[in-house]
Amino acid sequence: MEIFNQIGKVALGSRLRMLTDRITDDAAEIYKLYDIDMQPKWFPVFFSLSQGEAKTITTIAKEIGHSHPSVSTIIGEMSKKGLVQEKKDTADGRRNRVQLSPKGREITEKIQVQYRDINSAMEELSAQANHDLWLAIEEWEFLLQQKTLLRRVTEKKKDRESGKVTIIPYEPKYQRAFRSLNEEWISTWFTMEEADYKALDNPQGYILDKGGHILIALYEGEPVGTCALIKMKDPEFDFELAKMAVSPRVRGKNIGYLLGTAIIEKARTLGARGIYLESNTILKPAISLYHKLGFKKVTGHPTPYARCNIQMGLPLR
Repeated sequence: MEIFNQIGKVALGSRLRMLTDRITDDAAEIYKLYDIDMQPKWFPVFFSLSQGEAKTITTIAKEIGHSHPSVSTIIGEMSKKGLVQEKKDTADGRRNRVQLSPKGREITEKIQVQYRDINSAMEELSAQANHDLWLAIEEWEFLLQQKTLLRRVTEKKKDRESGKVTIIPYEPKYQRAFRSLNEEWISTWFTMEEADYKALDNPQGYILDKGGHILIALYEGEPVGTCALIKMKDPEFDFELAKMAVSPRVRGKNIGYLLGTAIIEKARTLGARGIYLESNTILKPAISLYHKLGFKKVTGHPTPYARCNIQMGLPLR
């Protein structure tokens, strides 16, 4: 057990598996102690059926939280032991309903004494412990239902990798990266248009000299993302958010969100009334990001892009 002290909570799954194996091994011996022909893994299915009514495999699986194939396998094993029997569902002949056989019902009566003794032993064990494991399991199950361990680790990974990202103002030396990053994503989904070439070939004249701004995302010093504010003449929006692109090599590191929040903050410092953007609904991750940043669907603005089928806006005042 020393290794778990060294590794810590990273090895929680392995440690829980060892505890489960220990309890499962004891459970198998307990069944023998009470002369009950049962395997520990069968018990949830057995208990579900012991309530009396015949059930479909799908119903049992939902009740005990197992997969349909897992329950089907267990039913097959219990059937070979003569503990359950299957029959066609009278309401739907395509489905089978499962119930305990006479032998299985005998175990239902016989196992009651075992239940009482196990419950008494578990109460004694709980009284000797400083922490209530049962309540802790319920709490952990609830918390993991709200947010899985995978999602939690993914968020920590993004947080760590975000620390390697720097958002800086555009400089002429990044013109090639600005063009190539945007051309890459546009060409992946659409066709380059005249307005694209104007902005990408001459960002200084088309964007910056007209009162716009460009931000560059560096990952470990390498330019991997871009985002621009293009000055607009509009009663609601002072800037258009445009030319947001992130290299596929570094996606999943929160760079799009960092660029988005930085460009919005830039617009705020400039006193902008709002930001407008154009996109296409096939770009689901991008649309999701815009919603996360606070943008809402708007209509009625002319666009130079054939690929635009959604317009969004973000009021800043």
